[in-house]
Amino acid sequence: MKRLLLSAMLATLPLTAHAADPVREPYGIGLEGFAYPYPVQMLPVVNEGEPLKMAYMDIKSAKPNGRTVVLLHGRNFPSSYWAPVIGVLSEAGYRVVVPDQIGFGKSSKPSGELHFDNLARNTIALMDHLVIPQFDVVAHSLGGMLAVRLARAYPDHIDHLLLAAPIGLEDYRLYVPPTPTEKIIETEDKLTADGYRKQLEVNYAMKLQPDQVTPLIDARFNIKGAADYPRWLHAFVSSSQMIYREPVALEVPLIAQPTLFVMGGDDFNAPGKPLAPEVLRPKMGQNADLAKAAAAKMPKARVEVLPDAGHLVFLDAAPKFNELMLAFLSATAK
Repeated sequence: MKRLLLSAMLATLPLTAHAADPVREPYGIGLEGFAYPYPVQMLPVVNEGEPLKMAYMDIKSAKPNGRTVVLLHGRNFPSSYWAPVIGVLSEAGYRVVVPDQIGFGKSSKPSGELHFDNLARNTIALMDHLVIPQFDVVAHSLGGMLAVRLARAYPDHIDHLLLAAPIGLEDYRLYVPPTPTEKIIETEDKLTADGYRKQLEVNYAMKLQPDQVTPLIDARFNIKGAADYPRWLHAFVSSSQMIYREPVALEVPLIAQPTLFVMGGDDFNAPGKPLAPEVLRPKMGQNADLAKAAAAKMPKARVEVLPDAGHLVFLDAAPKFNELMLAFLSATAK
């Protein structure tokens, strides 16, 4: 009954951009019409009995070093935003595999709910399909939470783990009351492109140039004209509930692989912070300190904090991030 009510609600949502937005040439909810920097392939997967397709890019280096890096994206971004990092890794000899997780980017948008365990299984299924038994992981934001679950569930597959401004280093349930899915749907549907830009600037301390920001906004808002936009919105809101309902903070100290946290000094992002009681909000999102506390409990972890960088640390401080990443990955694998 709950699923039927939610489906009915989604079906009544407006399918065109709000008046505050400019007229946009619509993309499909699989980002049809939005270009990725490398060819995209599809892997069939089944989640909760539903046949789906997982999109991914597989970039082979012209001078291979025999190593592979998997890049895991954040919630608000298509995996195409990894393009600069892909170039750096490929030039250094790494094969780079870049999936869009189910529910995101060019991958299928499921009718059911998203779960980190399913996303982790899908990622391993992709690497099995590519016959890559061991690999390194570089993960950003929500991708950091997935990387934690991946490292815990499939430790023999992962050599190095780089967490770039991960979320989930604290349990947001300790601060934010449960929020009905219907309320999140309503809030997300009302968000305009200008409002999203302000979110990036405030919540993420974004320091990107306009030409870097525009594709991120287009990828989010040009889908609002798609006929099946409500299906995308359901998946997007499900990812928000997944972050809240499936914390990984207690698992982080249990990671045994060599781990590098690269944190933005200006990154105080914490999902759900505006919904927390005002007295608790300042305690949330102390991400650099949270990373240091977690690393102190881990056998092979360290933290680098990059000043004047926000949540998009690998773009805000690209030269230093790339230097740290290459040095870390080139260390002796397990």
